[in-house]
Amino acid sequence: MKFAAFADRAGEIEAEASDLEIVDHVTSLLADANDDLELVARFVQGRVFPAWDSTTLDVGPRTCYEAIARAAGTNVSADDVEERLAAVGEIGEVAASYDFGGQQGLGAFTEGGGGDALSVREVYETLVDLAEADGSGSQDRKVDLLFGLFNRCSSEEARYLARLVLSEMRIGVGEGAVRDAVAAAFDVPEDRVERALQVSNDYGRVAVVAREEGLEGLDAMDLELGRPVRAMLAQAGTVADALEEWDETAVEWKYDGARIQLHHDPDGETRVFSRNMEDVTDALPEVVEFAADRLVDPVILDGEVVAIDDTGDPLPFQEVLRRFRRKHDVAKAREDVTVRPVFFDCLHVAGEDLLEAPLTERHARLESLLADGEGLSTLWLTDDPDEIEAIDADALEGGHEGIMLKNPDATYSPGRRGKNWLKRKPDVETLDCVVTGAEWGEGRRATYLGTFELSVRDGETFETVGKVATGITDETLADLTELLEPHVLTQDGQEVDLEPAVVFEVGYEEIQASPTYSAGYALRFPRFLGVRHDKEPADADTLERVRSLYEG
Repeated sequence: MKFAAFADRAGEIEAEASDLEIVDHVTSLLADANDDLELVARFVQGRVFPAWDSTTLDVGPRTCYEAIARAAGTNVSADDVEERLAAVGEIGEVAASYDFGGQQGLGAFTEGGGGDALSVREVYETLVDLAEADGSGSQDRKVDLLFGLFNRCSSEEARYLARLVLSEMRIGVGEGAVRDAVAAAFDVPEDRVERALQVSNDYGRVAVVAREEGLEGLDAMDLELGRPVRAMLAQAGTVADALEEWDETAVEWKYDGARIQLHHDPDGETRVFSRNMEDVTDALPEVVEFAADRLVDPVILDGEVVAIDDTGDPLPFQEVLRRFRRKHDVAKAREDVTVRPVFFDCLHVAGEDLLEAPLTERHARLESLLADGEGLSTLWLTDDPDEIEAIDADALEGGHEGIMLKNPDATYSPGRRGKNWLKRKPDVETLDCVVTGAEWGEGRRATYLGTFELSVRDGETFETVGKVATGITDETLADLTELLEPHVLTQDGQEVDLEPAVVFEVGYEEIQASPTYSAGYALRFPRFLGVRHDKEPADADTLERVRSLYEG
């Protein structure tokens, strides 16, 4: 498929307001994708790689601006592109406003330039090369590769290429739309497509299997060791909610750690993945050693990694993060912060998938794997609220966050945040908010970003709910400034607009209705609790949750 044809179809989809019509458009697009079906099924969602693959393009906005500027002509600079973005507000519109195709620089020849029509596969292969660029000179290489693509683009192609590169496709196509379109395009049941997506976490592969092998092929798809799936998620709830909904409640301690998914093959590799399916194996050798010492079967386990002190007591979540993303000097980091895994679910053992088994059966399998109890999260079954309160008190006294309440009969639903898992925390609620703006400080803090604009998700956009500036030390402000500066989009005086990239955990006393912020609500007395390095903006809390908390 020519990339121009994909861009035209993307434009038609973006112009459509009806969800049903969007699915119809995506259905038609997939049906016409031919040999590029796998790529088109990802591109239409703004993805280059499968959802389970942690490979990233690692292209910041500035790199994209430089490539656009070079392709636009000698009189255009990256600053010009950034200024136009500040006026227009959307990178696709900015890219489409330039007349590309006439710049015959080095990149035009070496990266396939010269005016011939781009194909979807050429775009993909170039983006793969871009993702693999590393080391000295890699940023120049990335600019050259992107320039080579933009130099061959029409306005509409440039619009969607820029969005794809910066993960800002935003044409109204979510995962549900692609799922329904796959079912419609290749005449297979939606629920079987859903199951195949849960075990594979790869929309492109599922689309191809649905077309080539139909229902039989979809049903044959299983979990694979080394290919992570999305974690099942919890929503906030109460003991009363759980006891009203279920005859019995499964209760677990809620650990103040970072979510991990262990893939262990005793005859092959052991890999550890984060909540966002990033490979963190090298940063957590203790987890690999734990698996080698105690697990004799091939397994996929769900759990948390917790930082502990010399006596084995848990340390705060921020200590875990000192280890979680460590890529260098892991041995030294291990000396400074010790971690241990705690597992609470079993997704696969010895060739058998357990996603559709009830929680009690999955936990029983986990108990048989960890017979000595080391690394095993205890599961209590009860219908007694007093017993649940006692378990909660023990968890808090032990330094943990509180308790989890789970439906004992629930299956494991990757990526789903539903009522089958409820998280109960102490009285003070928290929100995970995306940082979308900031202000430079004054006086001794003039070199630090010191006030941070907080937003929550509303579909594909972000709406503000307040600003936080309290509870942050100078040392932390320095770290936050270093973290956020690469994501600055525009600056006006002391105020900066930030690319939605960093998630803060924020505590607050209450939520009030407020016309001051675009969400219509404001956090009263917000305070910074930490950076959620294990979460992406897509994982942040939603406006719907804020509304629910306010109404509740």
